[in-house]
Amino acid sequence: MSVVSIPHTFRYARSSQLLDEQLSLVSADSSLPSVSHQVATERSDKDFFSGRILRPRLIARLLRSLMSIVQSRFHIPAAMLNRILLAADPLVTCSEERLRFEAFSACCGVYARIDMLPGSVDAPIHARGCTNVDFNSPMLAALAMVRDSEKLRLTIGPSMLKVDRNETTVIEKKVPLPVRWIKGLVEVQACQSRMACVHEVTGTEAWRFLRSLPRMKTNRRESFIVPAGKGLRLSQLDARDSVRVGGLERLKVLEELAAEAKLLSIYSDQTTGASAWKLQFSDCCFWLVISPEVWRGFSGEGQAISSLVNKRWEKIVNVVREELGWGAVVDEEEIHRKLAAKHSIDTEMLRGALAALGTQGLVGFDLGEGAWFHRPLPWSLDQVEKLQPRLRNARKILDENKVRFGVGNEQEQIVLVNSSGVDHRVRFDPDWGAKCTCTWYAKHGVSRGPCKHILAAQIYIEELPDGHP
Repeated sequence: MSVVSIPHTFRYARSSQLLDEQLSLVSADSSLPSVSHQVATERSDKDFFSGRILRPRLIARLLRSLMSIVQSRFHIPAAMLNRILLAADPLVTCSEERLRFEAFSACCGVYARIDMLPGSVDAPIHARGCTNVDFNSPMLAALAMVRDSEKLRLTIGPSMLKVDRNETTVIEKKVPLPVRWIKGLVEVQACQSRMACVHEVTGTEAWRFLRSLPRMKTNRRESFIVPAGKGLRLSQLDARDSVRVGGLERLKVLEELAAEAKLLSIYSDQTTGASAWKLQFSDCCFWLVISPEVWRGFSGEGQAISSLVNKRWEKIVNVVREELGWGAVVDEEEIHRKLAAKHSIDTEMLRGALAALGTQGLVGFDLGEGAWFHRPLPWSLDQVEKLQPRLRNARKILDENKVRFGVGNEQEQIVLVNSSGVDHRVRFDPDWGAKCTCTWYAKHGVSRGPCKHILAAQIYIEELPDGHP
């Protein structure tokens, strides 16, 4: 089976380079037209970043850990036992004072990110931009031998990545970005935006806990992480302040990194059951976000679908987008101050617009900062709805005129959606949201996003002048 991908082209003013005896990174600037479906940078004649990496051995270990996630597949459907996807294409974003590397596992059930903070480099970011690079076995072998005192040269160009270590040179080619990754990046930010921090322990306690985890696969049962004195322990029973985890083997990558970490923070999303794990170092962070179950990839969650049919923010999305400015942290208060008077945008409208931009792949969510960050994905925005089969099915139902209002009351609104010859009742209540009588909703509820009947009803109401029959 071939990997479905969306081709895209970057043009660079110059190649990126890694200079100095102490490891200095230079990323190339992309020169893309400033249109809705492309990535635009401030200038085409400036490098993203040029400076010395102060802890090359640690950064090399983090990059290897990131790629170990890319090369892992924690769930293999029976039909794919002999057709493992080989996509390995981390995204690199330069924005203000930090560099970000993002990647997914092959099954799209694990998202990993490295944040290189200002203390990890000795030079500022010169320009902003986003590109994707490819790491394979020779590259990982080169990174595995990096020492703090070594000479290492890294070159990032429009179509390749090269590492020169002593007398050895490794070159990797650029590959297209898989569609599953694009869908996953859109969905994972929707999950993260709802997460809350549940546990926080020192790196030493984190290392002890991670070492105590079972070595066999646990994907057939759920486990819970609960506090135990100053540390953490594993429990088979749900309890107060517990974090549910399906497939503990997905946390293995954190074990060898935790020994050098200062802090481990664990976040949980009560809606889906997804969790996020952050290892904090003195000058960088390593993030791991795992889906509720091993067999559930973020690319199929559907948490971002509702924002695609919500037209309330449509008029102000482009206005807010112009103010993002490649911010490593989007300052909502500053944007609100600039736009409130001129465009009558309140706080709720601004947050709704940012959520809508997230569904378009134009922003990600940083749990550590509790804020969005500007990171345009290199893909066409008119492909958004085409990647959502539930949304396509909902629009088909609408095109066939199979949606109508039912008899409701002052507290709730009833919409009847006919599908496969059956009228499904969709109920909207201001307190608990939307419910449907279909079997899909009975099985998943809201944990996998709305069903096609709820989506059809939402679009039907949105398209009415006042939202009422």
